[in-house]
Formats: sequence, structure tokens, C-alpha cells
Amino acid sequence: MRHGVSGRKLNRTTSHRSAMFRNMVTSLLQHERIFTTLPKAKELRRWADWMITLGKRGDLHGRRQALATIREKSAVHKLFAEIAPRYQNRQGGYTRIVKVGFRRGDGSPMCLIELIADTESAPRKVRPQTATPKEEAGGKTDTPVDTGTETGQTTT
Repeated sequence: MRHGVSGRKLNRTTSHRSAMFRNMVTSLLQHERIFTTLPKAKELRRWADWMITLGKRGDLHGRRQALATIREKSAVHKLFAEIAPRYQNRQGGYTRIVKVGFRRGDGSPMCLIELIADTESAPRKVRPQTATPKEEAGGKTDTPVDTGTETGQTTT
């Protein structure tokens, strides 16, 4: 039984799995978007969120921890200088996984994992005003209803 055991093994040895995710998180931070299989992307999301959280801390210890995982100094510099400040007001969820279909050879589900864009620059969708259920049912409304008595018409 696997009670309380987190992470996916992905049918790889520990060293292979660790090296693969270190390479993948380095590529994701460099290119901000990579194409991979769905199970790998779901596990990579954990690694990427951890690295961005280290970047948001911004201290020397966080930089050294990131350098222990990320393979290239230029990617660490980009993480601390460009990527982490982008998510300073965000509490998590820095990546998006978009399913794109199945691989032709073995039918494996493929996806695109990317760092999400700035939330401040994205405009929010505004819903158009619709009638309330009370107005639709013919109930009392705030607008006055013309009964025709002001125009001099009388009913007989």
C-alpha cells in the first residue's frame, strides 16, 4: 500500500527521474512553455511551483537551493530577475496545463505546460446585466409602469 507517498515514479529509477525533472524544470524556466506527456507535466508542476516560490523569497539561500536543482545559472538568473517578480502577489498556481491530444506512436496523452501570464495585465470578463428572476416572473419592479391614465384615457 502507498499510504502517504507523494510523487509519481513514472517507471524510472530515482536518479533517472530526478535528472529528468531537473532538465525539464530548467527548460520550462528558459522557454516558459514545453510540450510533454500529461503525467510528466503534472509532476513537473510541483517542481516548477517550488522553484518559483524560492525565487519569490529572493534571498541567497533560496538562490543556492534553486542552483542545486536548476542546471543553468542563466535560468536561475531569469527565475529571480524576471519570473518571480511576476508572481509576487500570487499565492500559487504558476503553471497551466493544456491537453493537446495523443501521441501518434503509443497513444500517450500529450500536453503543453506553460507559465501563466501576468494576472494584473489580463482584463477580467464582465458579465452583461440580465433580468433578475423576479422581473422575469412578472413581479414588482423598480421602474414605473404606464397605465395610460395620465394621457386622458378612461376605461368604461
